Amino acid sequence: MKNQIRPLLTIFVLLTILTGGIYPLLVTGLSHIFFPSQANGSLIQQGGIVVGSELIGQNFTAQEYFWGRPSATSGYPYNAFDGKMLTGSAGSNLGPLSQSWVDAVHERVALLHKVDASNNRPIPVDLVTASGSGLDPNISVAAAYFQVPRVSRARGLSEEAVAALVDQFIENRQFGILGEARINVLMLNLALNGIK
Repeated sequence: MKNQIRPLLTIFVLLTILTGGIYPLLVTGLSHIFFPSQANGSLIQQGGIVVGSELIGQNFTAQEYFWGRPSATSGYPYNAFDGKMLTGSAGSNLGPLSQSWVDAVHERVALLHKVDASNNRPIPVDLVTASGSGLDPNISVAAAYFQVPRVSRARGLSEEAVAALVDQFIENRQFGILGEARINVLMLNLALNGIK
């Protein structure tokens, strides 16, 4: 019996050190060397101040900004840089048969109609439903175009100028076949701030 326990414990300790210590340190070190931006959260800085991440949806509610998808994380939209909220990534586990989900979608539709009553175009689904993680930083091209009239009025810009800016931030399908065309909301809003 002792002959079997000793090799078993030795292998357990070695594998624990290898997979729980050496491998994670090696991967973390290599990622910081070869992909420093991505390893540190793809953070975006302006004037030395972190303003967000390319990978995490931010909460924009002002009229002069494009809005992202609703968050599924909690009653508060996810904000990666607010430790007081203590929010994190989580799915809602709600589906179209859930009354809570239906109510949330109706509330978002009502809000979009309220802030832009003159816009009678169909509301893109990604403006009223959360992504699987609730942290998606992107919206569809249709969702961005839907918001152009509201943003242009709030900023005192022509719709053509705002639509042209939207066009500049369209990211096409990955490898030409995966996913859909999309727009990173944070990057678009930062570019809007640069327009005088």
